[in-house]
Amino acid sequence: MMKNLRFAKAFLLFSLILLLAACTPSSSTPAQSPAAAPAPETKEAKEITLATTTSTQDSGLLDYLLPIFEQQSGIKVKVVAVGTGQAIKLGEDGNADVLLVHARKSEDEFVAKGFGVNAFDVMYNQFYIVGPADDPAGVKQAKTAKEAFGKIAEKKATFISRGDDSGTDKKEKGIWTEAKIKPEDSWYLSSGQGMGETLQMTDEKKAYTLTDEATFLSRKLNLAVVMQGDKSLLNPYGIIQVKSSTKQEEGMKLIEFFTGAEGQKLIGEFGQKDYGKGLFVPDAKKR
Repeated sequence: MMKNLRFAKAFLLFSLILLLAACTPSSSTPAQSPAAAPAPETKEAKEITLATTTSTQDSGLLDYLLPIFEQQSGIKVKVVAVGTGQAIKLGEDGNADVLLVHARKSEDEFVAKGFGVNAFDVMYNQFYIVGPADDPAGVKQAKTAKEAFGKIAEKKATFISRGDDSGTDKKEKGIWTEAKIKPEDSWYLSSGQGMGETLQMTDEKKAYTLTDEATFLSRKLNLAVVMQGDKSLLNPYGIIQVKSSTKQEEGMKLIEFFTGAEGQKLIGEFGQKDYGKGLFVPDAKKR
């Protein structure tokens, strides 16, 4: 009996010790894991909008240049390729950061009105008058662009106009004005589209059109160059920073790339491998 009582007391004492041990905080309790550090803020990718003529896009020039700029600068470039008139309007409305266009008179007006700053010449090529290889209007016999247009009008040979207020459209309208001809009637058609689509339409209709050199050479068509080299067919391009842009630093970096040594070298090399000649001649200088 006494043995059982001693056993019961020992058991109760042991149980009490265990209970106290469980309730007493242990100095060896592992420290709480530190709170996870807040995830670093993801820096929003910088992006600028380049409003440009369709020829720089259709020729493949921008697909060649912009990935290099984006990789080096970390700045993404959103391209809006429209006619030069529309590109300039985007700049006036504050919907672009940089313009790359080819209508010098309109470019100078854009800057003079206070919409643009940091304007540069960047490159040039030439316009071609192209048409059917058999040249039914006899354009190849002409000495100047205005004389060539005169022959087209005289023969009422089908002519496809861009009709989109682009730099090419402005140049074409200027040649008609210089020739003192008002093109009309069924032989004069308007595509209302970019250069690539206009060339395709011209090819399908066996017609004539005015085109920039780069887009024409980058297309496989059954059209022939029937007039080139006239000084009035020079096609210079300008790059301009939009004054109202909120991304002045990023926009200026793009301009510096196009007009700097590396960009100018790349522009001069573009097309040489595929066409045996560069599609643009680098010619950067501040205006």
